[in-house]
Amino acid sequence: MKKIGISFLCFLAYTGKAYTQPGYWQQHVNYTMDIHMDVLTNRFTGKQTLQYTNNSPDTLKKVFYHLYWNAFQPGSMMDVHSRELMKVKTSFNLFTDKVQDRIGQLKPDERGYQEVLSLVMNGIPQQYRVDETIMEVFLSKPILPHSTVVFKMTFQAQVSLSIRRSGRDNPQTGVRYSMSQWYPKMCEYDADGWHPTPYVEREFYGVWGKFDVSITIDKKYILGATGALQNAQNIGYGYEKPGTKLSRPAGNQLTWHFIADTVHDFVWTADTGYHHLVKPIPGGPVLHVLYVNHQHQPGVDTSWNNLADAVVNEFPFAQKHFGHYPYRQFSILHGGDGGMEYPTAVLIANPNVGQAFHEMMHNWYYGMLGTNESMYAWMDEGFASYAEDIVWDDYVDWFVDTHPQNTVSRQRRDYFKTRLPLHHAELYDNYFKLVKSGLEEPLTTHADHFSNRVAYDVGEYSKGDIFLEQLGYIVGAATRDRVLLAYYQQWRFKHPDANDFFRVAEKVSGIQLDWYKEYWISSTKTIDYGIDTVYARNDKTVVKLKRNGSVPMPLDILVGFTDGRQEMYYIPQYLMFGIKAAETNVHRTVCEPWKWTELTYILELPYDKRQLKAVEIDPGQRMADVNRKDNKIIIWGD
Repeated sequence: MKKIGISFLCFLAYTGKAYTQPGYWQQHVNYTMDIHMDVLTNRFTGKQTLQYTNNSPDTLKKVFYHLYWNAFQPGSMMDVHSRELMKVKTSFNLFTDKVQDRIGQLKPDERGYQEVLSLVMNGIPQQYRVDETIMEVFLSKPILPHSTVVFKMTFQAQVSLSIRRSGRDNPQTGVRYSMSQWYPKMCEYDADGWHPTPYVEREFYGVWGKFDVSITIDKKYILGATGALQNAQNIGYGYEKPGTKLSRPAGNQLTWHFIADTVHDFVWTADTGYHHLVKPIPGGPVLHVLYVNHQHQPGVDTSWNNLADAVVNEFPFAQKHFGHYPYRQFSILHGGDGGMEYPTAVLIANPNVGQAFHEMMHNWYYGMLGTNESMYAWMDEGFASYAEDIVWDDYVDWFVDTHPQNTVSRQRRDYFKTRLPLHHAELYDNYFKLVKSGLEEPLTTHADHFSNRVAYDVGEYSKGDIFLEQLGYIVGAATRDRVLLAYYQQWRFKHPDANDFFRVAEKVSGIQLDWYKEYWISSTKTIDYGIDTVYARNDKTVVKLKRNGSVPMPLDILVGFTDGRQEMYYIPQYLMFGIKAAETNVHRTVCEPWKWTELTYILELPYDKRQLKAVEIDPGQRMADVNRKDNKIIIWGD
């Protein structure tokens, strides 16, 4: 296929969804920002020009901005919420809250803030009110449908000590500045109205557009950022073309100029000790990896180089399976407080290849598909986790094949390949523990309103991941893969929601899936099937199946014979109104659908019971059955 240029992708971003959903619209932003950073005070001043296009049919009488860093002040919503969560004690604790009570301990010069000094729209001063992390602007003149206005703002900010995602002087990484959520950002307005979500805990939702950002900072600092550096020959530090002469300006400061188009956020990092790796990706973007090794620890440089090589190796695989990456560059920036995704650039705290894969895949399920993470976190974290596992599995195979002497990697691969599903065994285990704990909440819960961190993390990541693996069980793995590519093609740059994904899945598979959404996403009901009895009747065998759980599912039943043969019996779920294609070469018999109102099902096999060795429900273990002990029965033999 001919490579699509960025300008055409921009066109698609604002018009393409109309072909998918008549009457669809989305807003558009064009940011120009000029930032001056004082590394002695950890403060900066900024000028922002925002060209805002109201593509909606609505007249906007006010707008909202995010001022995220105001969360890093004692008594903020984030501070109070985090301290309350510390009181929640569970025996199931895979994850540690990163904020805890640290905000309340910040000294005045360690706190974060964003202060708007002035705001005008089309040259007219605007009235506004700031309530912590949200600024409400009362417009002097409404923004009419299908019109564009220009906001001009001056602001200042102080970088807090690293608390959550952004900040300075994180002892974990040693990176000086992790500048995420650093600028006043227009809130998203969509068909559901405004989304002035306060910064309490979770992640972000933004308007697509263009970012033109100039950052003036001490010349000793090296930066990484969203987008492409425009003045590399004035900067150097590995950004310049090899073998060319630099023309740095005089003085103690440099101005770094980045541009990113068709993105919905902008991140940057800075440190005086960054090492900069530049590696072209075959058929893809240029990879930039910036990391620090201030203590010159042995093995650190090798680890970051290995990580870069892993990403270069797997990026083409990711594009083949999940869709084309349209940008010219992709940056992995050492910083933040763990792993965090931003368009064309991600933050990671250490050279962990699995983490790098997860954040890399977020550039699909956050960067290009832009779902509202507050409402549909499972479509972001769960899908990225699923994609990470697929990429990781391919990487492990490649690594073992190219490093046969590495016994640890070979043993790890062999271990996972003895468990099914191949890619996601640990996530299934996490989900089963969550169900057992009684802490599970529906995936429709707003991301900030989960009662505890475990319910969010295991639910949105693990159960969201299982959603796609289990979808492959329902419609067929090959069909599921086609669904993901069709979803990308139809909805990139268009903020899809859950209904949008399910409609694509139904159209591609020809199977009704509303029941799957209702049970798996909107409830905490569980899957539990079992084999009740197997008995002979005349010269045939009857297998009585039972449904103990509340979630109806189709069933793959594998029958093994004493002579070594195998046959598959496929029982569709009535609500599907369709069947999946056979997935293996094993002979398959399609049975009558199982109606969800029935708790038992009689499967009659045209064989004498003495010919049968075993009967098993879901031999691939892709179905998240919470009790697999009764899924297999041995008739003859061990």
